[in-house]
Amino acid sequence: MGQPQLRPGERIDQLYSQDIQIIQSPEVFAFSLDAVLLAAFAKLPAKAKSLTVDLCAGNGAVGLFMSSKTNGQIAEVELQPRLADMARRSVALNQLDAQMTVYQGDLADVTQWLPKDSADVVTCNPPYFADLPDSQKNPNRYLAIARHEITTTLATVVATTSGLLKMNGKAYFVHRPDRLLELLQVMQANRLAPKRIRLVYPKPGKEANMVLVEAIKDGKPGGQRFLAPLTVYDATGQYTAEVGRLLYG
Repeated sequence: MGQPQLRPGERIDQLYSQDIQIIQSPEVFAFSLDAVLLAAFAKLPAKAKSLTVDLCAGNGAVGLFMSSKTNGQIAEVELQPRLADMARRSVALNQLDAQMTVYQGDLADVTQWLPKDSADVVTCNPPYFADLPDSQKNPNRYLAIARHEITTTLATVVATTSGLLKMNGKAYFVHRPDRLLELLQVMQANRLAPKRIRLVYPKPGKEANMVLVEAIKDGKPGGQRFLAPLTVYDATGQYTAEVGRLLYG
């Protein structure tokens, strides 16, 4: 198909490893490495009758990057109309309309579009920061909502995830290490048993700044696996081999 109509400030970027094009805008939303890592970390069923749901979808990056991993349907849920519109146009740009659907609205209302207990996989790259009275927020409303829990909370995100998942369905989150304990506690309170955990480090000698977590709905307690750490940049400032493959193939 031809070029989509771009709004002022928008551009088309490409994830070369996936041959995926995505509409971005630094003024509104642009995906970052956490979206790429979450999409790579998630394990999707190949079967055509499966359903994967991506919550807090933004401009659709995680769903688009996972599209080649399954023959099933992918649903994306995004609150902000401008971002949902970008996601829909990116889906069309990649000719994935038959596989992907974007729903615009509050994730707490997701059952108006998707039945309870219907998803095989749910992924989420949620706002990382609690909405505290003294927390500094970006003056750009789009970016503030994406980064701070202004319109949702971690508890709501996890409860919604659990409600969507079938028994033994899998949830995948990317978050900040300083909220890992909170995330694990909220998961366990919502019938999600954490199973695989991987810390992400920006460069050698630095503390981890991201964590990836897999959980199974109604999974057996225990059995957690802490995977080999992932480092983004080597000592020379170049992407490590694993990250380079995820970005460029």
